[in-house]
Amino acid sequence: MPEKSEYVEPIEPSAAVAAANRKAAEAANAADEKDGKDFADASRFQIAPPDVPVIMSRKNPEKVVWDFTAYEFLEPDTRTEMATVNGSLHRQGELTAISGLFQVTSCREYRVYQVRGYDLSNMTIIEHDSGLVIIDPLACYETARAALQLFRDKTELTKEQRPVKGLVYTHCHVDHFGGARGVFAELGDPLEPGVPVVAPDGFLEHAISENVYAGPAMARRAQYMYAAQLDKGPTGQVGSGLGLTISTGEVTLVPPTVYIGGPEHQPVAKNSWKSSYVIPWRPGLYAYEGFGFPLVLQLTPGTEAPAEMNIYLPDARTLCIAENATHTMHNILSLRGAQVRDAHAWSKYLTEAIQTFGKETDVLFASHHWPMWAEVENEEPGEKVSNKRILEFLNKQRDMYGYLNDQSLRMINAGYTGIEISDRLEALPEGLRDHWYNQGYYGSMSHNLKAVYQRYMGWYDGNPAHLWELPPAQAGAAYVAAMGGAEAVVDAAQLAYDSDTSGGFRWAAELLNHVIFAAAAEDGSPLAEPQVTRAKELQAKVFTQLGYGSENGTWRNAYLTGAQEVVDGPQPLITSQTSADLIRSTTLDQYFSALARSVDGPTAAEQYREPIALNWVFTDENGVATGDTCTTTLRNGVLVFVEGGDRFVEAPAATIKLTRRALDELAESPGFKENFNKAVQDKKIALEGDKAQAATDAVFGTLTLPDPKFPIVTPHQPN
Repeated sequence: MPEKSEYVEPIEPSAAVAAANRKAAEAANAADEKDGKDFADASRFQIAPPDVPVIMSRKNPEKVVWDFTAYEFLEPDTRTEMATVNGSLHRQGELTAISGLFQVTSCREYRVYQVRGYDLSNMTIIEHDSGLVIIDPLACYETARAALQLFRDKTELTKEQRPVKGLVYTHCHVDHFGGARGVFAELGDPLEPGVPVVAPDGFLEHAISENVYAGPAMARRAQYMYAAQLDKGPTGQVGSGLGLTISTGEVTLVPPTVYIGGPEHQPVAKNSWKSSYVIPWRPGLYAYEGFGFPLVLQLTPGTEAPAEMNIYLPDARTLCIAENATHTMHNILSLRGAQVRDAHAWSKYLTEAIQTFGKETDVLFASHHWPMWAEVENEEPGEKVSNKRILEFLNKQRDMYGYLNDQSLRMINAGYTGIEISDRLEALPEGLRDHWYNQGYYGSMSHNLKAVYQRYMGWYDGNPAHLWELPPAQAGAAYVAAMGGAEAVVDAAQLAYDSDTSGGFRWAAELLNHVIFAAAAEDGSPLAEPQVTRAKELQAKVFTQLGYGSENGTWRNAYLTGAQEVVDGPQPLITSQTSADLIRSTTLDQYFSALARSVDGPTAAEQYREPIALNWVFTDENGVATGDTCTTTLRNGVLVFVEGGDRFVEAPAATIKLTRRALDELAESPGFKENFNKAVQDKKIALEGDKAQAATDAVFGTLTLPDPKFPIVTPHQPN
């Protein structure tokens, strides 16, 4: 590709895309005129807007990690004017851009606040006389610190500053724990001894699994999903549906000290249930009273996250529904990659929440979006408060996930594939789709139905023609040759693009993808540079039209990021380094499992036919053995971990003595082998054995570094 593409002009929306976006905007305007409850709820009880224009990085004072001014273009009176933005998505962006400090509710025991619009997620603050309890401290140190400071500045001016006395993580996604240390910034980061950190059982295991094992690939794909580096504006990023975008600051983690569902915190027995919990007892409910007031907890594993929980505040008759019910259709499978979620379990746990908490809930809030409140109904002979709207919301969200699961399975059993199912079931039925909170702003019908198929059936659709397909570059070369060459294929794509239909854009994208990937075919004739450039420039236009027309925020982000990347090449990650807190929180098994995933298996198996065993002995800072030991053995291209001594290793090739801190530091920057050898040189690590250095060099020399900017819409270059 040329150093600078000729394709530099902004792309105007096609006539059909502009008309569809305007129609969606007009429908949104009419709906809001009839019922403005979403905007009223999103603004209700606002105490203060953000008091700074941007939040800066603590490590790089010139780097902006959050910009409040970036979304000022999202105003209701601009909906119909923006032909490049779907009017329904514009409306969602307006709502998620309502930012600042809000009071959610209060009771005799405490007051509940939220800071919203400071990150992808919300931070909830429970102000108790003894101190503050923070639920879900955002995604990074800087935004969490700024959110807590806003709370302090606007509520504690005439009062003594209350310390943070506890953290609660509703689930194991980074935007709900990454700012943990930021709320202790005023203390210089350390926690006071005994501060409870409460999380659902399995939290740390899944946080490590998602952010360390496949972290580099997920981070790369998250660039597409959240488009944090795209310009914000009518032709760029307008939000992600779940929130605006994700912050780009320092990810931290304070490991949980209290696991709900763990050995020490099991469900409450019926004879131990207290009237102060408000709701009737049922099996499987948990209670926690370590903060000076009770929380009732419902574990919901396998829903939006593999470790997640809903939290009921009995004194305030308030339910935190975590991320299990939000003002959008959520993801059964995230576009950034993750384990496929269980839509059936999701629906089942929402039913359980409705039955458990429904009658006793006057306020509902979540880890994203805005709360809902019970309302006064006018009835003869007087007035009464009704939570009917809250229950309708929970029921409709429950029914949506149940519908996605059940209808996909029905069609699976009729022999349809995931792609066929997603094209046949294009919309939710009336009654579900006529609610804004069931629209596909973050998840979508299309990829959620495919995700259900994947959960039950896997990637293979049963057709042997798809069992052993050619990789994209080879297939592209063959398709291009069969269709008469690159020029003919691009001409056909241009005709499809000019049809100005969604089907035409989709077909053009497929045709052009073959040309772009054919350019890297090792056994085909290389395509002339002008043909490839023309294909890339037209593909950028195709992606842009698909992005402009998308109601789904993450689809828009993916298409527009793809449009930028297909011409300019992959952009570097804002950050590619794994959080030091995540590394420090791993068990030895998790640490070495992550290391094993970077072994170049084919090369290691060929070069080292005999096993190479390393014995690891851990000491304290004074060199005294702690009793923690393990053995790692490189054999057959696999790094095998055994806790303690491996009974089948008679004599390890090397014994490595080090502190756990020294081990963690090896992974905090790229180049494990180089970091290890420097630590040995600096006497932070001791090596024992006649051939110890050669053994460690051999093993660590097989470790590879992930590519933080691997191509997605263009092919890998041949080696």
